[in-house]
Amino acid sequence: MEYCGKCEKAKGSRPAVWIHQVRCEGAPPNQMGIRYHRIFLILLLLHEANAALKDPVQKWQTLSGAPPLVIARGGYSGLFPDSSHLAYQFALENSLPETVLFCDLKLSSDNVGFCKTCLVLGDKTYKVNGEDRHGWFSVDFTSDQLMHNVTLIQNVLSRPSVFDGTMGMSLVDDVVGLQPPQLWINVQYAQFFLDHKLNIEEYISSKAKEFGINYVSSPEVGFLKSLGVKLRKSNVKLVLRFLDEQLIEPSTKQSYGAILKDLKSVKTFASGILVPKTYIWPVNKDHYLQPATNLVKDAHDLGLEVYAYKFANDIFSSYNYSYDPSAEYLQFIDNSDFSVDGVLTDFPSTASGAIACLAHTKGNPLPPPGNDTRPLIITHNGASGIFPGGTDLAYRQAVEDGADIIDCSVQMSKDAVPFCLDSPDITKGTTAATMFLTKVATVNEIQKGSGIFSFDLSWSEIQTLKPDLVGPFSQQGLKRNPAAKNSGKLMTLADFLAFSKSSNVSGILVDIRNAPYLATRGIGIVDAVSSALINASYDKETRQQVLIASDDSAVLGAFNKFPGFKRVLQIGNVISDASNQSVEEVAKFADAVSISRGSVVQAHGSFLVQFTNVIDKMHTANLSVYVGLLKDEFMNLGFDFLANPMVEIVTYSSLMVDGIVTEFPATAAEYFRSPCSDFSKNLTYTIMPAKPGSLLSLTDPSVLPPAEGPAPVLEPADVVDPPLPAVTVGGHGAAPSPSNDSSTKSGATAVGASSGFCLLVAGLAALLAVSTR
Repeated sequence: MEYCGKCEKAKGSRPAVWIHQVRCEGAPPNQMGIRYHRIFLILLLLHEANAALKDPVQKWQTLSGAPPLVIARGGYSGLFPDSSHLAYQFALENSLPETVLFCDLKLSSDNVGFCKTCLVLGDKTYKVNGEDRHGWFSVDFTSDQLMHNVTLIQNVLSRPSVFDGTMGMSLVDDVVGLQPPQLWINVQYAQFFLDHKLNIEEYISSKAKEFGINYVSSPEVGFLKSLGVKLRKSNVKLVLRFLDEQLIEPSTKQSYGAILKDLKSVKTFASGILVPKTYIWPVNKDHYLQPATNLVKDAHDLGLEVYAYKFANDIFSSYNYSYDPSAEYLQFIDNSDFSVDGVLTDFPSTASGAIACLAHTKGNPLPPPGNDTRPLIITHNGASGIFPGGTDLAYRQAVEDGADIIDCSVQMSKDAVPFCLDSPDITKGTTAATMFLTKVATVNEIQKGSGIFSFDLSWSEIQTLKPDLVGPFSQQGLKRNPAAKNSGKLMTLADFLAFSKSSNVSGILVDIRNAPYLATRGIGIVDAVSSALINASYDKETRQQVLIASDDSAVLGAFNKFPGFKRVLQIGNVISDASNQSVEEVAKFADAVSISRGSVVQAHGSFLVQFTNVIDKMHTANLSVYVGLLKDEFMNLGFDFLANPMVEIVTYSSLMVDGIVTEFPATAAEYFRSPCSDFSKNLTYTIMPAKPGSLLSLTDPSVLPPAEGPAPVLEPADVVDPPLPAVTVGGHGAAPSPSNDSSTKSGATAVGASSGFCLLVAGLAALLAVSTR
C-alpha cells in the first residue's frame, strides 16, 4: 500500500495534520498556499530551453512504438514535497516535453479535488477496504480548511527538508492550470470516499473534459468498470494499478497475483496496467536481479500497455545497477526483448535523460577525450565501486567499462615489493584485521589512529590476504556488490603494468605517497616505481600516456628524467582559490593538478552555492585539471545534482575539466557515448549541468545550517615540499610505535579531504525500506 509518515497531534483544538508529506499548522494563507510568481524564471535558469531540431529516430519496443512516457509522481517529489505546486512546476521544466503529471486524487468534505499521495492525515479511525486506518482524513475537512491550514513536508530522509511548511496543498485545478502535456489521475480508495457520500467517479466523469484528463488509474476493478461506462465516449485511458501480489482487490476479492494471471479479463475494462517494477524484473533476497518475467510481452500481445512504478533515485533497489539510477531505467526500456510503455517516478528528469539521451547507445563508440569532446575517465583503484579496489577484477571491469586511464596507488611491502592498493593501512581494502592483529601499530606520519601497514608485512604475507570491498556508505546500508566482497587478487605494480600494456586504455596513472617516511624505513618507493616502469618499457612507450601523481612536489621532481611522463600534483585539501604565486610554483614541477570536488563548487547545507575559479586559474598556467572523487551513491551528491551521479559528470564536463576521477567509470562512459554529451547538438531534451545557487534561492535561509567559513586559498607553502631524504641503508630505522588509539597528532601533509557534498542522513534504515507508492 502507500507509506504515510508520522502522525502527531498539535496543541489546541485544531488537529495537527501529518501525512506522507503533509502537515497542518496555523500559519496564515500567504505562508502556505502561496503561488510562486517568480518560480518559472528561476526554473528557466535551472533548465534552459533548447530549440527543438530533429532528434535521432529511435525504434522502441513499446506497444505503440513511441518512446516510453515519463510520469511524474506528485511532480518532482524526489526534491520538493509531494504534489506541491513547485514540485509540479519543476517536473515540467526539467523533464521531457511529453511528461505526464500524476495526481493522486483526494476529495474534501465539500467535494473539491486535490492531489496528495496519502489518505491518512491525523488522529481518527476509519474502515478502509475492510481494515482500520488510524488518522485524520480529507473527508473530515472542507477545501478551505485544507488549503489554509495544511502545509507539505518531505517524508524521505535523504531529501531536502528545507521546503517543509512553505507550500500548501495543490487543487486539481492548480495542476491543470500549469497546462501539463498530459494529466494522470490516480484513485486509490474510491469505495472509501463513496462510503462517506463522496462520489469520486462522478467527480472524474464531470471534470474529465474540463481538466483534459488522459489517464485514470485505480487498484479497484469495480471502480474502473463503472467509470468506463461513463467515459466510453472519451479518450481517457483506464489503467488497473496492481498492488503487492498477495493483497486482495476489494471488488473481486481476488489477490492481485490471481488477477495478473487473467490479463484477458483486464483487457475488457482497461487499456493498460500499472505494476510494481518487481513484477517485471524480480529481485532476490540478496537484492540481485532475476530473469525478467513475460509480463510485458504477454500484456502487449493482448494490446495492454504496461507502466511500472516505484522508481526513485534515492531508494535502493538492486546491486546490479551499482547506484546508477539511469541504468535501472534502461533495464526497463532498452533491453533486447521489451520496453515498458512508461515509468512512474519521483525523479522525472533522470527518467527523461535515460529515454532521450542514453537509450539505444550501448553500441556507440566512446569519442576520444579532448578539449572539444570530453574529459578523461580516470579510475580510482580501477572500477572500485563494483570490485575490491586494486584487484585484477577491478581493473578488468574498468577497461570493459570504458576507462581511459587506469590507476595504481602504489604501496610497498616490507621486502620492497610495490603493489596496488588505496592505502598503506591494509585494514582498508583487505582482510588483514582478521589475520595480522599482532601487527597493529600507529604511524602518525601517515594517518591518525592505528592500522596494519603494508611495510610491516612481506609480499608473501600480503598475498595470503583477501581483498575486501567496503563502500564509503556501508554503515548507512549502502553496500557495494556484496557478492564480490572478497573477489579478485591484489596485483604487484609489475603485474598492473603488464595488464595495462595488453589493454586498450589510453594511459596509466601511478600514484606515489609517503615517500619521505618510507625512506626512513629503508624503502625507496620512487626508485621501485621507476624501475618497474623501465622494466615494462614505459619509458619508451608512445601508445599509452603515463601519469605520475603525488601530493609531494619532490616526488614529481624525481621524474623529470622521464620527459614523456605527465606529472600530476594531488591537492587533497579543499581550497576556495589559488594564489597566482602558488599556480606559478605548481607549473614549475607539474603538468596537471588533481583537486577535490569541494575545490570546484562550494556547498551550503548540501546545496551548491557557487563555482570557484580554481579550474580557470590552473588552465591559465597550462595545467590540466582532474576532479574527483566521484561516487554513484546518492548520499555522495548535493541536492542540485538531483540524486543522479550523471548530472555531476555533466556539470564538471561543462566546466571543461580535463579529467574526472571516479570509482564507477561505466557511468561516465554511458554518458559520453550519448548524443547529449555533445553540447553543440540542439536536442529537444538534454541532461543539464547543475546551476549552483538556483535551488538555494528557493529556500528560507533561516532553516539552513550555519554557513562554514571559506576554505583556504592555495599558497606556495602548500605545494612546495622539501627534498626527499636518502633511503636509510639497512631498512628499519623508523619503526612504527605500538598501537595507541588515543593518539590524534598527524605528521605529514594530509592525504585526501572531504568534498563537502556528503549528505549526513539519520535513520537510513527507514529510507531504504522499499515502500509501495
